[in-house]
Amino acid sequence: MALLKTVQSGKLTTKVYDTRAEGGKDAAREGAAMIRKLLAEKDYVNIIFAAAPSQNDTLASLAKEEGIDWSRVRAFHMDEYVGFGKEKEQSFGYYLREHIFGLLPFGEVQYIHGDAEDPEKECERYADLLTKYPTDIVFLGIGENAHIAFNDPWIADFHDPKLVKLVPLDEVCRNQQVHDGCFPTLDDVPTHAFSLTVPALLQAGHLYCTVPCATKAEAVYNTVNAPICEDYPATGMRKHADATMYCDKDSGAKLL
Repeated sequence: MALLKTVQSGKLTTKVYDTRAEGGKDAAREGAAMIRKLLAEKDYVNIIFAAAPSQNDTLASLAKEEGIDWSRVRAFHMDEYVGFGKEKEQSFGYYLREHIFGLLPFGEVQYIHGDAEDPEKECERYADLLTKYPTDIVFLGIGENAHIAFNDPWIADFHDPKLVKLVPLDEVCRNQQVHDGCFPTLDDVPTHAFSLTVPALLQAGHLYCTVPCATKAEAVYNTVNAPICEDYPATGMRKHADATMYCDKDSGAKLL
């Protein structure tokens, strides 16, 4: 495997690989090893999954990992568009069902109900689940504006009292959905979403963050080098006890 460089920034380890497939495969391999370790220690493991094309390689590789009792894994997802149920093709629930939830025999899959009649009550319901089942592992990415989940720079709060909240999406974030091929034009991208908050993600025991693509190069550089602050939400990972970011030579170009 062509690992080109490893960078340590605070507690965050960033690995830059020659290709996105190699980075995704290593994220899956290391994440799977942790799942096995935790399953040997406890009855159930709780995992949050990001939904984005950046996660394709990681999820495809994770689904092929052997020796994991998925019936003792409880799966969650980290964000969803307001008004989008999991049957809608452009919803994150649909993506995760196609790429991981529908491929493995999970003990439980807990979806955010994006089409819930009362979005605020849905936030409370999902937050209660996260409280009842504390997160062990998060498979995540970062956005072009260094967001994690939908915690954009002007919304992110490292001390957010909530675990799940409704957020408006800024134009950089919405344009990323067009760049990723998820929507044809900016006007098609929803303006609001449910999002797990920064504390909801960072309170997990282990973070595996896959970030390929040249459009993320600036965000990767800032995650590693910018001041730790809400202007660059992903910098919060630099204080996390066990966080690793997996980049390819395009997203990691400014680190090489």
